[in-house]
Amino acid sequence: MPLGSLRPSPLVEQATQHLREQITQGEWPVGTRLPGENALAKALGVGRSTVREALRALAGAGLVQARQGSGVFVIATATATATATVLAEGWPARLRRAAITDVYEVRMMVETQAARMAAQRRTEEDVAALEEALAARARAAAGDDAAFVDADIALHAAVVAAAGNPVLTDLFAEFAPALREGLIGLVEVLGLRAHDRNPGHDAHAELVAAVRDGDGDAAGAILQAELEQTLAHLHGA
Repeated sequence: MPLGSLRPSPLVEQATQHLREQITQGEWPVGTRLPGENALAKALGVGRSTVREALRALAGAGLVQARQGSGVFVIATATATATATVLAEGWPARLRRAAITDVYEVRMMVETQAARMAAQRRTEEDVAALEEALAARARAAAGDDAAFVDADIALHAAVVAAAGNPVLTDLFAEFAPALREGLIGLVEVLGLRAHDRNPGHDAHAELVAAVRDGDGDAAGAILQAELEQTLAHLHGA
């Protein structure tokens, strides 16, 4: 993306904004050394003093850092203010604004590892909960799409709970509302239950069996394959 010359005023603010956009839009990734002051001044059509002030502003925002004898380097692509905004609004609000495909990619990473841990740590109570959740999912197949998705998420939540890590359980609970909304829409739009009211039953039964049998590799692989299939549907929806 070419920088482009700037209008006469106010130069420092404009220079700062143009450079910030280059960074936040990924034109200069973290670790990149910025062009020298002379090159930036020429590209922006301003003096070196204006570039210098703009770089100071970016450093104050936590985006760049000057290294003695080496130049100015990008150290972040989001400002501290933006990060603070996400933390202040909380993850539920952030997840509601996120694309379902982005949420799902993170879900895959979290839940696949959780399945492996569940197979290693599950108790008899966990196995009983998983088997009941599987049966509840099958019963929900007779209901509407929302009820079926709720039962499906409940089964996955039981797998995560069997991993025995309360932080992981809480993390999945944060994802659940965004997952529910996206999955109900996906089932309805693609008609995934038009010909099979209980899609994915065999895979989920195999997942429960793998956790019950303590086979972490199988549990992780089964869940990975199932979630990848759903993610492919989401990308194509």
